[in-house]
Amino acid sequence: MARQKGIIKLKGTIGDITFYKTQDGHLAREKGGIDASRIASDPAFQRTRENGAEFGRAGKAGKILRTALRPLLINSADGRMVSRLTQRMMKVIQADATSERGLRNVIDGEAELLFGFEFNIRGKLGTSLYAPFVGAIDRATGEITVDLAAFVPINMIAAPSGTTHYKIISAGAEVDFEAETYVVSTSETAILPWDATPSAVISQTNAVTAASTKPLFLAVGIEFYQQVNGQMYSLKNGSFNPLSLVKVSGL
Repeated sequence: MARQKGIIKLKGTIGDITFYKTQDGHLAREKGGIDASRIASDPAFQRTRENGAEFGRAGKAGKILRTALRPLLINSADGRMVSRLTQRMMKVIQADATSERGLRNVIDGEAELLFGFEFNIRGKLGTSLYAPFVGAIDRATGEITVDLAAFVPINMIAAPSGTTHYKIISAGAEVDFEAETYVVSTSETAILPWDATPSAVISQTNAVTAASTKPLFLAVGIEFYQQVNGQMYSLKNGSFNPLSLVKVSGL
């Protein structure tokens, strides 16, 4: 892999060189690799096929979770979140101690390994929200909750420069990775001033299916706003809005 320099940046293939653009800039690489038909049938590539199957499964599982949490992710994700989530899903799948290699899956893996996943690496919940909160998942009732005691926003929320207001958001999600379906419920506070006035107690309940046997997730985040001439604007298009998985019940 080489970095393109010069005024004119290329895209496409010339001879054996492929030119393309990434978040790291304009790059170029030499075409190569092994014929796909050989990888698909040659016994020497059995491990490669197994790894590929599990990687594809991880990517699909990540997409289902992202889709379930999309109402919150619209304003709370970084450009590499998809690949980071796929990598974490691979760890979940590799923790499956029941299935054969190549057939390992999220259901038989350890979904709890997703705990603490930050959807926005540029704005992490742990370095943004210092107010204590309690998250809980009640499988019997299907209630996924988060509770925050009263706090002083300017002291307990580390907000980006330009912030005047904020909102606490959360979601409870029940995800069936096999059927590729989900149930999700979301909550949010009003847009609140980021100042020295103590907040009210915040309690959010997100209901999913009672007595579910599927993995359950609680995501909590913050959205930052700037007030200009009486209007609220998402601060820097949500670039620093944190969102994290703070509770996971894989069952």
